[in-house]
Amino acid sequence: MSEPSRHIPVLGQEAVDLLAPRDGGVYVDATFGAGGYSQMILSTPGSRVIGIDRDRTAIAGGFDLVERSGGRLTLVEDRFSNLAEVCAAQGAETVDGVVMDVGVSSMQLDQGERGFSFRLSGPLDMRMGQSGPSAADVIAVASEAELANIIYIFGEERHSRAVARAIVAARTNAPITTTKALADIVSKVVHAKPGEIHPATRTFQGLRIFVNAELDELHLALSAAERVLKPGGRLVVVSFHSLEDRIVKNFFNARGKTGGGSRHRPELDQEAPSFAILTKRPITAGSAELAGNPRARSAKLRAGERTAAPAHAGGDLPAWPTLDTVMGRR
Repeated sequence: MSEPSRHIPVLGQEAVDLLAPRDGGVYVDATFGAGGYSQMILSTPGSRVIGIDRDRTAIAGGFDLVERSGGRLTLVEDRFSNLAEVCAAQGAETVDGVVMDVGVSSMQLDQGERGFSFRLSGPLDMRMGQSGPSAADVIAVASEAELANIIYIFGEERHSRAVARAIVAARTNAPITTTKALADIVSKVVHAKPGEIHPATRTFQGLRIFVNAELDELHLALSAAERVLKPGGRLVVVSFHSLEDRIVKNFFNARGKTGGGSRHRPELDQEAPSFAILTKRPITAGSAELAGNPRARSAKLRAGERTAAPAHAGGDLPAWPTLDTVMGRR
């Protein structure tokens, strides 16, 4: 392909090298974003890519790459947890590889009107898609205890109770509808030392993950990828914080176990490993990439190759706060 250069994703070369695209292979770019992975995969002649993104803006931004792909790139606006259904609708019951870049994209952070960043003034939105409650809606109705749980569990903010109290007190005077208003409230109760992250970083992360059900989506997407990958197909996941990486690590550990039972219960049956682990330790960015892209400093890449064993049974999602429980009763 001769199209101009597009966004280069974090650990992009490492991810695509592990994906190992081939002529005739079908691949899923489960988090299309700016299309960086898709373009790199499509540089392999004869490869085909199904790109998925819940963000309509990202899908619209990829139309030029669709045109230049000669029919080898298909874009679908959907959640990546639905990738099995998306693939089936595209006539691909099984695929040769799936790549995921989990979390908020640089494009979304850089658009103040999307409300993801405390550094840019904008409405307190944070929705990756076009529907559902916004962060402002959650802030307006969630109880103090619910807010504290959301910020603590998803933002890993140890001052979550103080932040929740401050939010509830502030909203009695006026609705909290902008990123600046929320950042100012948080900054009054969370004090950062010079050189530390912005006081509002963890609160914004927690709300964003909650509003978009990002961790539930990740759990479901990993299981969906397991179901659609052919034997020998590869799953490559790049994550950016400990909550995401822990889910990915645990998924591969559970699917890559060999041997059955234990010395206490040797007769206990264990599902055959559905993945061979390709990254015993996560791959991180090198010094050159870090120099050009500070966001890469927290990135971790994990990958596995699908075996011929059946997909494991899907487990229950963790019992943490959800939009349905917090907003559903309103």
